[in-house]
Amino acid sequence: MSKYYSKRNIDFLLYEVFDATALTTLDYYNHQDKETFDLVLFAIDQLAEKHLYPYLTEMDRKAPYLENGQVKVHPQMRRLMKEYGDGGWISADASMAHGGQQLPFMITSCFQFITGAANYSASVYPFLSSGSARLITHFGSEELKAQFVQKMYDGVWQGTMAMTEPDAGSSLGDISTSAEPIDGKEGTYKIKGQKIFISAGDHDGVDNVVHLMLARVKGAAEGSKGISLFVVPQQRITADGSLEFNDVITSGLFHKMGYKGCPIVQLAMGESDDCHGYLLGKENHGLLYMFQMMNEARIAVGLSAVSIASAAYYASLAYAHERPQGRKLSGKKTKHQVPIIEHADVKRMLLFQKAVTEGAHALLMQCALYADYMKAGTAEEQKYYGALLNLLTPAAKSYPSEMGILTTSAAVQVLGGAGYCDDFPIEQYYREMRIHTIHEGTTAIHGLDLLGRKVMGDQGAVLKVLIGEMLGLIKSIRGENQIYTHAKTLENLIGEVQTVTLHLGKVAAKEGKEVLLSDATLYLEMFGIFVVAWQWLKQAAVASEKLAEGLSKEEADFYQGKIFTTKYFFEYEVPKTKGLIQRLMSEDRLTLDVAKEFIN
Repeated sequence: MSKYYSKRNIDFLLYEVFDATALTTLDYYNHQDKETFDLVLFAIDQLAEKHLYPYLTEMDRKAPYLENGQVKVHPQMRRLMKEYGDGGWISADASMAHGGQQLPFMITSCFQFITGAANYSASVYPFLSSGSARLITHFGSEELKAQFVQKMYDGVWQGTMAMTEPDAGSSLGDISTSAEPIDGKEGTYKIKGQKIFISAGDHDGVDNVVHLMLARVKGAAEGSKGISLFVVPQQRITADGSLEFNDVITSGLFHKMGYKGCPIVQLAMGESDDCHGYLLGKENHGLLYMFQMMNEARIAVGLSAVSIASAAYYASLAYAHERPQGRKLSGKKTKHQVPIIEHADVKRMLLFQKAVTEGAHALLMQCALYADYMKAGTAEEQKYYGALLNLLTPAAKSYPSEMGILTTSAAVQVLGGAGYCDDFPIEQYYREMRIHTIHEGTTAIHGLDLLGRKVMGDQGAVLKVLIGEMLGLIKSIRGENQIYTHAKTLENLIGEVQTVTLHLGKVAAKEGKEVLLSDATLYLEMFGIFVVAWQWLKQAAVASEKLAEGLSKEEADFYQGKIFTTKYFFEYEVPKTKGLIQRLMSEDRLTLDVAKEFIN
């Protein structure tokens, strides 16, 4: 067992539950095989063990600072960005035509999971660069690609997403950053405005920072339809290839409760009327382009939450094995105290962590598999799996983010007073987890997206497709055993989800969208439990088959762990949907009816 994740569980998900090797039959991935995947995973593990995990605590306690207009980060980040670049990690999922390794998302998601579990702050930098470079590759001119992409893949330049503004948070249609064409320079604009909460928006771990920035071209339509996307480097490239200041100023550095190793900055552009931005794609298509990166980022946020939850789980599990306290309440009294893992309530807290973490990780691996088929499958597969991925994304982002707060809290509780102190890393994991419900859209926004757009937008058509996937699994489970019981429970839950969804459709028709969406966050919570239950049934079905074979004790224990954790999820987590469904079926409109003066 590693300090922060289970390699055995990754192998289980990759090869036994989802059969990642089947991807190598697709033309896009047919240059790879299981041996390639295993070598990549080994290299990732070594990178995390040698270059990330040793700096976990130090990067938290020696936070970035602003000095003479530049953000200074931990010296390890410059070395680490070089490691990321030299190892091809930033470009790992890019096509070979663009200098990448063309690895499946299923494998690159393992990279993010392992590095995130080792050191979340340090894992964010390359992910931001790869997403930014991908957008330039997809929508940029050949000139923009040549100028920026390779430097970003090499870890020499940092990429960012620059969307949020002081007066326009999630409401991107209200941004005020402006862009004005420069005469005689086609595709080049003068940028003016401010951006806030820009992760890795300035730091000395690289030679330049390249912002993908939303702005409104002067004269463009109001609202989201008039937004364009620009490449805005901190330093621009001159005619002779050197760099010069591009009038992008770091005007502030935010101080956070966690995630301290990566700076989040406030930027001011065009203070001297000399900030140049380069149009990416077409004018007024900015949000359309940016949402490609945002949807990838939403899955990545869920994956980061799972990685931190994993690290907290294994830290608390190790402590529970080592810490003696109390004695068994039944049986003969003994002189010596027992390890706390022998107490039922400690087992409950550990099973809770394991159930949420491994269940959510399976959901994210399911999303990665769908993403791979959406990218490299037939036209029919791309449409089918793309629709499923679109539906699952709000839950894949929000469930691990919200539940990860509770699981890391349980990890603190396992350690008792020690968990509240910084002698152990769990208090850091607890702090670092909290950002994930905010990154890439708050939980409420994803509730609105799931219920308002993804479910009601097509009258539940894709939800029916997802349910078809679930029913296929249920039908495959035979025999009067515990797994069959869980399958019937999921089948009943499918009926309840269909009933509440149909009811909400009638509410929308009768009372309007505001009433429909007033409890959208609760629908998202119910949906998260629903789809993770599906993932646990998948894992239990595989584990049950494996247990019928002759196994070593270690392997048998692993699969029995899957069986018992599935039982935990169906006994402790699935029943929570009852209360959520009861509320969603209610005709009381409390949150709409209560006057703001009464909340006092």
